[in-house]
Amino acid sequence: MVVAGHIDDSADEFDAGLETDRREPTMTLAGWRRFVDTPAAHFDLLPERRWAKLSEPERDAYDEARLNYHSEMIIVATSTLRDVARQGRLLTLLNRREISARRGLIVSGQQTTGKTTALKQLGRAHELMVRQRYPERSGDRIPVVYVTTPPKGSPRKLAMEFARFLGLPPVKRGYNTTDIADAVCQVMIQARVDLVLVDELHNLNLATSAGEDMSDHLKYFTEHLPATFVYAGIDIERRLFTGVRGKQIAGRCVLINTGPFPCDAEWKALIATLDDALRLHRHEPGTLTRHARYLHRRTGGMIGSLSHLVRAAAQLAILEGEEAITRKLLDSIPVDHAAESARHGVA
Repeated sequence: MVVAGHIDDSADEFDAGLETDRREPTMTLAGWRRFVDTPAAHFDLLPERRWAKLSEPERDAYDEARLNYHSEMIIVATSTLRDVARQGRLLTLLNRREISARRGLIVSGQQTTGKTTALKQLGRAHELMVRQRYPERSGDRIPVVYVTTPPKGSPRKLAMEFARFLGLPPVKRGYNTTDIADAVCQVMIQARVDLVLVDELHNLNLATSAGEDMSDHLKYFTEHLPATFVYAGIDIERRLFTGVRGKQIAGRCVLINTGPFPCDAEWKALIATLDDALRLHRHEPGTLTRHARYLHRRTGGMIGSLSHLVRAAAQLAILEGEEAITRKLLDSIPVDHAAESARHGVA
C-alpha cells in the first residue's frame, strides 16, 4: 500500500482499500460529514533511486495511489471561492439574531465556473468552525445541510430531499407535504442547523405551477428555520428574478456571479498552483504556466474545464509512462463540449 510516499509490501491491501474508499454522496449526512472530515489530497513522490527500484507490484500500487491523488489534487482558492466565503460568513453573522426576513446568498453563473465547489467549501469551513467553537456538541449538532433542487420537483420532493439528508425514516404515502416539512423543521431546529446549502437551483422553474409551489415551500423553510440559506445554480437571475415570486427572491438575496476567468495574472496564478500540485517524476516546474494562453483557449477560462484537463493529463502521463505533461498530450485530451464548442467557434 502507498500512502504519501510510503510503501507497504502488499498490493492486495491497497486494492481492498480502493473498494472501501468509495464516497457517499454529500446529499446525505454521512456523506457530508465524510466530505468535511476528509483532509486535502496529499502525496509525496519517492526519490528517483527508490522509484527506479520498485518491484512491479510496488510500482502498480504506487502509480494507483498517484492516480487517486490526481483525481482530486487540490481545491484552488479562486477569487470566487474567497467572495462566497466572505459573503457567506457575513450573512451567517447578520442572521444570527434575526427573527424574520433573513438574508440569503445566490451564487449564479455558467456551468463549470466553480459554483458547487464554492458552495461546498463555504459549508465545510462553517462546519469546522462550529465544531471548534462547540466541541462538546459536535456529535448531536448539524451545523450545515446540503441538498440539491430536484428536477421537475414539487414541494413534497423538496421536503424529502431535506429528510433524506437528515436520515429521517422513509416517508410513508399517507404523509402530506406539511407533515414532512414540519418534521424536517423540527429536526433541523433541534440540531441547530444554521447554514442551508441548496444546489442546482436552476431546476426550480417558476413558469410551472409545480415550480411556483416549490418556490413557496423554500420560502416556508426560510421563514421557519433560524438559518442562512445559500443557493447555487446556472444563470439564476435570468431564470428566477421575474414575476412576483422572482422579485421576492431577488429582494432577499445577495447575488454573486461566477464566470470564465480572463487570461490575466489570476489565471496564471491558478495554473501555477495546479502546476505545483502535480506529482510526476519527469515534470518540469512551470511547464503549465508557460502554456497559460493555450490552456485559456482550450478551456475558455472555465476553472472546472481547466481542472479536468490538467488532472486527466496527469493521469495519462502516469498510465502511459511519460511522467510529464506536454502540449501534445494536452492536445489529445478532449474537455467538455461547451469549452470545445467555444474553442472552435460553434454556436
